[in-house]
This record gives sequence, structure tokens and C-alpha cells, in this order.
Amino acid sequence: MPLVSAKEMLTKAKAGHYAVGQFNINNLEWTKAILLTAQELNSPVILGVSEGAGKYMCGYKTIVGMVNGMLEELNITVPVALHLDHGSYEGAKKCIEAGFSSIMFDGSHYPIEENIEKTKELVAICEEKGMSIEAEVGSIGGEEDGVVGMGECADPNECKMIADLGVTMLAAGIGNIHGKYPENWAGLSFETLAAVQEKTGMMPLVLHGGTGIPADMIKKAIDLGVSKINVNTECQLAFADATRKYIEAGKDLQGKGFDPRKLLAPGFEAIKATVKEKMELFGSVNKA
Repeated sequence: MPLVSAKEMLTKAKAGHYAVGQFNINNLEWTKAILLTAQELNSPVILGVSEGAGKYMCGYKTIVGMVNGMLEELNITVPVALHLDHGSYEGAKKCIEAGFSSIMFDGSHYPIEENIEKTKELVAICEEKGMSIEAEVGSIGGEEDGVVGMGECADPNECKMIADLGVTMLAAGIGNIHGKYPENWAGLSFETLAAVQEKTGMMPLVLHGGTGIPADMIKKAIDLGVSKINVNTECQLAFADATRKYIEAGKDLQGKGFDPRKLLAPGFEAIKATVKEKMELFGSVNKA
């Protein structure tokens, strides 16, 4: 099945009170693990690519070629969107040209007027090409490719202004952060989320920084209109932990244990297990 826009899967998720996971990819193992798990669980999925990961994987055209090749070779039949995560204006345009099916333009660091102007232009291009587009209001805390945010709560009125431009989905800061959550984290602001939901109606809302948010908070966020949840750090931690155990056990020194196909296999399985756990929590299993 070819790549699809995220619009239909998120509209269904919003109506069905579940969320579709966006799992960021970092290399071939990541991509294959996520696609196979989505197929096994009959779940729609969004593959996220940050600009840093895009550079690491030799550019957006390389990624599009790899993903399209896997969809065909692995006989993937569930809906898959390839999405730029926290894209700059220039990065968004490059991904549109390269063949992504979805982009996020993160204009949250611009004054609201400039954010609106740039978002409007990208919305028009995406509509013409049948792509989905995500916008952000209020910065998400933590660090993502060098961009550090303090986890602000978005202004619901600004959210409405951006939603009214015709974006497919909206990421609103509700105290969430990227990476590991500190011990003194105050939790999600459901008050902000409810106010944003009230202003934006049927617009699917996006929760960034899905790693480390307690399951009950995730479920409540979905009840309040979150239809897309981003996960990256948790897969990275699972991969690193499994790889460390393999090496500490000396398995890379046994026979051909140093072969990257063997060396990376435990991390690959750990990513699959993490993705499965998240898809079950988000309620997207059998929703393809």
C-alpha cells in the first residue's frame, strides 16, 4: 500500500476516541520494526522524521526510497504516513518535494502573525498535493534537535487562529516535554487541553513527548480530543538497553555475534515490543 496522508486515519481516531502513534525513525531497523508491528497489530501508523534524523539518514529522498521499498517488500497493507517532525519552513518544502505524505511546520517560535503567514502558504501546497499538515502553538518542553522549549501551555485563542487556517492536526503545548520527564514535572494541563478542544472542535489534537507520560494521563488526553501521540525517546531507550545487555553478556564475542544483523537484533525486538505496548495503550490495534 502506498504512503497516505494522515488525515483519514486521524479523523477516524478522533471520532473513535483512540489515538494513532507517531513513532520516529532513526535508521532501517527502526523503520522495519515499526512497520512490521503496525502490520501485525492491524494498526495505522505515522513514521516521524526529525530534521536531524533526516540528515543522519542521508536526506529525505533516501528516506522516502527506503520506506516505499519496505512497504512493497514487507507487503504492508495498513495505512502508513511519512511525516516530517518539527519541521522548519525550508525543511517542510524539501519534504514535500522528496515525496513525504505529511509534514509538521513548527512555527511556534515565530510571532503568531508570521506563524500564520507561513502556515497558510504550506497549507495551500499540502491541499494541492493531498498531504496532511500539522502546526504547533505553544512550545513543547525539552530538547528536540537543538530546539529547547520549557513546556509552555498554548493560548486556546491562538490555537483557534491556526486551526482555522485549514491544518489537518494541531500540536498544542499542554505542559508536555520531549525526552525523559523530570521528577518535579507538574503533569499535563487538562484544563488547557479542554479549552483548546472547545475552540478547535473536530480538529485532531497532537500530544508530543509521549515517552514517560503515565497511562492514565494518556487515556484522559485521548478522551479530551488527542488523536495523535508522538513517541521517540522510549524506543531509543529500549533499543539502547537491549543492545547494552547483548554486549555485556559477551554475545558479540561468540561466533559471528559481531555481525550487525545479530548485534542489532535484540534492539530491533525491543523497539517492536515498545511500539506494541504503545499501540495497545493508544487503542489503535485493529483500527487499520
